Amino acid sequence: MESHVFGPVPSRRLGRSLGIDLVPLKTCPYDCVYCQLPRTTCKTVERREWVSLESVWKELEPKLVSRPDYVTFSGSGEPTLHIGIGEIITRLKDVLKVPVAVITNGSLLWQTDVRRSLLLADLVIPSLDVGSENLFNSVNRPHRSLNFHQMVEGLVAFRDDFPGKYWLEIFFMKGINTAPEDIERLAGIIRRIGPDRVQLNTVVRPPVESFARPVPDAALKELALKLGENVEIIAGRKQAAKLGQPIAGLAEVLEMIRRRPCLADDLAAGLGLHEDDVKKHLDHLIDDGLVVLRLQDGKRYFQIKENSGE
Repeated sequence: MESHVFGPVPSRRLGRSLGIDLVPLKTCPYDCVYCQLPRTTCKTVERREWVSLESVWKELEPKLVSRPDYVTFSGSGEPTLHIGIGEIITRLKDVLKVPVAVITNGSLLWQTDVRRSLLLADLVIPSLDVGSENLFNSVNRPHRSLNFHQMVEGLVAFRDDFPGKYWLEIFFMKGINTAPEDIERLAGIIRRIGPDRVQLNTVVRPPVESFARPVPDAALKELALKLGENVEIIAGRKQAAKLGQPIAGLAEVLEMIRRRPCLADDLAAGLGLHEDDVKKHLDHLIDDGLVVLRLQDGKRYFQIKENSGE
């Protein structure tokens, strides 16, 4: 049975984050070239109950004892595609003191009902990677019904509606979206949106397209200076996770890897496991043909094997 709750995982921004995944693998309005998951298999803008909210809640309740720093809607697709995301955020806020975050690509925020469904979240982090329609089409590869202006206006409108913390993430790739004219356009859009923070990211985990290459640290610092105030670089930042009693086994290790390629250290920190136990689980998963090892910038990432049935 596929799990819709995973972690807690170590997050560079949110500490130990308990993840909620409301859509099937790679169900998304985008097919971004830098994505750490395989290419989008269900490119859609249809909002519906992709998974039963009751089944999600039954999975979620026993994991709340892990006392995460955040409960985060993210995972293997775009969470705002689930028409019930607002309902489950409301239930969480009724029973839990842990803050709720939503990590979204922002593609559907132009819809009033989507914006309304996120109003009770404590933190929303949408993406804005480019400053023009042409780059939007080549980098984010959106659903044919979406356009750049519509997406940007949604980000602006949500800033006006939302009372919580609003952080904007920009994913830079070397030679693709870093030209001076692109940065100037991005800076202008950021001023219109007025987020609380702007967070710069780049390729760290293995991307879906090999031409998506990382921007060096020095260049990221130069870009940060050009994009205005409250800009920080999150690429490569390590989160020191708080370890407690082990809360996971083989199934939980696999669920984490299903959502993103992981270092062995990520798995140990996020799941409260000893490194020897992580190694044992990874060996089993590789032997069973479910997980493969991939090198990225000299680091050993474990990722789901395509066509593994997971």
